Amino acid sequence: MRINLFVICLFLSSITFAQVLPERERAKLKDELLEDRFQNLLPQLMDDAGIDMWLIISREYNEDPVMRTMLPANWLNARRRTMMVFYRDQKNDTIERLAVARYNIGKSIKSAWQKEKQPDQWKALVDIIAKRNPKNIGINYSAHFPLADGLVKTDYEELKQHLPDSLESRLVSAEKLAVNWIETRTEKEMKLFKHLVKITHDIIDEAFSNKVIVPGKTTTDDVVWWMRQKVTDMGLETWFHPSVDIQRTKEELKSHIYSFTKREKGKTIQKGDLLHCDFGITYIGLNTDCQQHAYVLHDNEKEVPVFLQEAYKKGNRLQDILTSEMKKGRTGNEILLSSLSKAKSEGLKPAIYSHPLGKYGHSAGTTIGMWDSQGGVPFRGDYPLHKNTVYAIELNVTVNIPTWQKDIRIMLEEAGYFGNNVFEYVNKRQTAIKPIKIK
Repeated sequence: MRINLFVICLFLSSITFAQVLPERERAKLKDELLEDRFQNLLPQLMDDAGIDMWLIISREYNEDPVMRTMLPANWLNARRRTMMVFYRDQKNDTIERLAVARYNIGKSIKSAWQKEKQPDQWKALVDIIAKRNPKNIGINYSAHFPLADGLVKTDYEELKQHLPDSLESRLVSAEKLAVNWIETRTEKEMKLFKHLVKITHDIIDEAFSNKVIVPGKTTTDDVVWWMRQKVTDMGLETWFHPSVDIQRTKEELKSHIYSFTKREKGKTIQKGDLLHCDFGITYIGLNTDCQQHAYVLHDNEKEVPVFLQEAYKKGNRLQDILTSEMKKGRTGNEILLSSLSKAKSEGLKPAIYSHPLGKYGHSAGTTIGMWDSQGGVPFRGDYPLHKNTVYAIELNVTVNIPTWQKDIRIMLEEAGYFGNNVFEYVNKRQTAIKPIKIK
């Protein structure tokens, strides 16, 4: 009996890796998720922000970061000058989604401009605004949140030039609305997010295995480029270049600045090495960010040395301390300082630098420390934690290893969901160093 080779390969790949949808199915899912956000999330966010009308204006290839998250699957970029108008009539509980553009923007935003009747696009926009007479008009400018600062100077000046004084005076910053739109995850999105984190973990599991690593031959760069190629072969993308680094006996622990900017590349992996990776992927408009550890067993070793296992537990403990301090309404700085204080009281040597995760890798929301700002982060760290958000729980703990006569750094990062004042990992977390047994 002849068996289709493609079917076999597909079946075998599904054993290890969570399914990645074909392009057409991805597009369908992306548009379904977007329509759900427009229908069920946007009205609530506009009410919470006190914004009657939201204008998002961009030109092709220079898109506002918010607009990027609103484009349907078959719009890879804005077209010409694209204007989106969202009008919330709270009294009648309605929301209009209009495009002052030549085309509908997918199925969710309808074209409201007939160029043949009104050749001037800006005047058409003003007519739409005046007809609805909003109390205020939100536009995307922000001094402290880059993702909410997407209205470029040229479009801003054109908008002010065309608006009559009575409407120009109603322009307000849509900072809160823009940040909330980007940071808030829906129930449907979280199902996808869980799947995406599983894919991320699966790729790391294979990268940190004897299928990829041959001690004395394989370099850290080899593993990095294996990960990049694996992602490409699966039809996915990385939102940053991965990294793989080594800690080993008799080698001094480098500083944070060295680790982040001058890390030695192309180092050959040996037995007895403690490996660490930083890796994230993009899929259907969401992003992951993950750091995990593995250890290459010596020939006479059957498991990771106890002293490394115990060190790793300190990293998990720091995660627990941080996530227990995450409460709705608390600022990132409050969460940071209380977590660091509690960790130090337990004898840990912590560093915390966790960030929002979702539509962007370094996304919108509160900042819970930065590796070089352990006393708090001005402005972005003063933003409160909101429910239904995802954070990269990124941190490290420095542990002295007498057996190696040096300090090591346990560096962890996992996607975590903060729901209705309850935290949970999106798809589990690493709780032990991965052993790599060489055949």
